Amino acid sequence: MSTRIETDSLGSIAVPSTAYWGAHTARALENFTLSGIPVSSHPHLVRALAMVKNAAAQANAELGILTPQQSWAIQESCQEIQDGQHHEQFCVDVIQGGAGTSTNMNANEVIANLALEKLGHGRGEYQHLHPIDHVNRCQSTNDIYPSAIKIALIHAVTGLHSELGKLAESARSKGTEFATVVKMGRTQLQDAVPMTLGQEFGAFAATLEEDRTRLMESATLMRECSLGATAVGTGITADPGYQHLVLQALSATSGVPVVPALDLIEATSDVGVFMHLSGMLKRTAIKLSKISSDLRLLSSGPQNGFGEIILPPRQAGSSIMPGKVNPVFPEAMNQIAFAVAGADTTVTMAADNGQLQLNAFEPVIAHVLLQSISWLENGVRALRTHCVDGIAANTELLARQTAASVGLATALIPAIGYAAAAAVANEALRTGSSIIDIVTSRDLLSRADAHALIGSATLPVPAAVIAAGR
Repeated sequence: MSTRIETDSLGSIAVPSTAYWGAHTARALENFTLSGIPVSSHPHLVRALAMVKNAAAQANAELGILTPQQSWAIQESCQEIQDGQHHEQFCVDVIQGGAGTSTNMNANEVIANLALEKLGHGRGEYQHLHPIDHVNRCQSTNDIYPSAIKIALIHAVTGLHSELGKLAESARSKGTEFATVVKMGRTQLQDAVPMTLGQEFGAFAATLEEDRTRLMESATLMRECSLGATAVGTGITADPGYQHLVLQALSATSGVPVVPALDLIEATSDVGVFMHLSGMLKRTAIKLSKISSDLRLLSSGPQNGFGEIILPPRQAGSSIMPGKVNPVFPEAMNQIAFAVAGADTTVTMAADNGQLQLNAFEPVIAHVLLQSISWLENGVRALRTHCVDGIAANTELLARQTAASVGLATALIPAIGYAAAAAVANEALRTGSSIIDIVTSRDLLSRADAHALIGSATLPVPAAVIAAGR
């Protein structure tokens, strides 16, 4: 393989001639063969790094620190990366020591060499445009890396927010479809009171919408940006006018209205916003897991389980049992939720172990958060398109079960009282007779009145009644 020789503070090292990265990246590739997952596996992060470098080049040009040609070449190179090109050049391992320095230098070198070619020079001819002196000017890993992570997470959360909305709409549509399908609600897995299958799916939609709102609130908190802080928050090596200009440029480049951190030293060391988002991702994941577990339980059987709903068959469920079909997409969603919950523990430990003016563990924080969002987005999409959209109600079974359920006696309490309703329920359990047959045979209610009470029990409480506290 043809190589070129580059140098850094440790000496010379061979770099593939075709690579846009340089010496620092080459050493990182030797040092960190840990997860086998390159930074390019997180395209949101790669694009965000380019956005930050793009904004810095704009600010430095306005300050006269870069020449117009240098700034143009850097901006054009960053734009190509933002547009999805050259991502394979971001090859350092996501798990790395150095608080993200390897990732920052990977970006600096790729952008510098792309810019050199645009200026008519060869790769590695850094006397014309340097990865640190020009691409990284007025910056430190310690302010650009967390800023890029935040931009990446905001964009990633926006995608998850959209998919959750589509799943909520799918559940809401099923709620409408099943609006008249009466069933028995359950508490502690025991028959409780009548409701509709539509209400059950409507509740799924409501909880998903609630988590969508909370996720976007978390994303808003990440708009606070520490660019201009450089190493520890004092702004050393950055021009006094740089912070305002770079944040203005980053807002335009990224589409995220970033705001300056109130205390740059605190912002350099604190990763609380990542913990906040991680907690919200875990909450969303657990909600999705609970819904998935409900779908598995409601569809269990089909002959010797609940069997209340029918999931669309997606694949044969067994290598030995003919005809078996498994709830594979709810099961997959469960597993994603387990991984997201584990990622939250990782973020917690990483936040706890940051020391003094910097948290060295932002690489693993970025990786597990971006992975969690990606897995959740993919899982939610699959759950919707391959499962929820095709769910059918087992209406005949539900009608039989509901008619025979002693839980219907609860609906009669307002008319006949608790004691009489309990006696009716006990007789139904003992004899197997229906609630309506028993209550009419005891002359407690007419058949029509009993049907009316039971039917009204599945209706939601009017909003006006809730607002009045009645």
